[in-house]
Amino acid sequence: MTHLNTLDLMRSLRLTGMADRYHSIMEMPVHQQPEAGIILAQLVEAEFLYRNNRRMLSAIKNAKFRYQASLNDVVCSDQRNLSRDTLATMADCSFIERGENIIITGATGCGKSYLASAIGYQACMKGKKVAYFSLPKLLGKLKSDRLDGSFRKEMDRIENKNLLILDDWGLTPLDTAARLALLQIIEDRHNRHSTIITSQLPVSAWHQYINEDTIADAILDRIIHQAHRIELTGESMRKLQKNKVV
Repeated sequence: MTHLNTLDLMRSLRLTGMADRYHSIMEMPVHQQPEAGIILAQLVEAEFLYRNNRRMLSAIKNAKFRYQASLNDVVCSDQRNLSRDTLATMADCSFIERGENIIITGATGCGKSYLASAIGYQACMKGKKVAYFSLPKLLGKLKSDRLDGSFRKEMDRIENKNLLILDDWGLTPLDTAARLALLQIIEDRHNRHSTIITSQLPVSAWHQYINEDTIADAILDRIIHQAHRIELTGESMRKLQKNKVV
């Protein structure tokens, strides 16, 4: 079998990473090519890395993040009340393994959504399944899903994510259906998976935001007691970035 035949066979079997590496090796002068055992190891490693990268890119695409973000680009300072040590505790994503939550609060423009996205990206790179939603849009979608019969399917999809990011918590009022849907989301994930919540409202105002004592108690009890809290402060990041451009 010729090298080209071997390469075509690899591609027909969808061994893309292996095929690319094999082609690179065959392009080398014969005296520089590794021994057979080393070639085999390199081909297997190339395929492994290729598939991992594909999974990571697919996870990022499916998460539908608001921002393309990296923890390395997050601005840490005393003025923001955010340290590199705090980010380091999130970077290994062990909080997901423990089923812990993260609550990020602060004024509009302070970088809550970007930080949540950066943690989400990191989770994708660690092989986790992530979903990012604006909470008002998600609750609106779930309301329409009840009408067309896809509610349970969407709830199952949300439940199975290792990390769920709920952005814009507290931005719009909740009606009864929204409260119940939110309770079900939180209950389904409790002690099993992690949730990141971003909000302009301080946690102390969340009970009033939910505006129904029994449901509020149930939701907050499942969120707050297993949560890392990040309270961002300082000037709007959008304003600071605009001033830099000017």
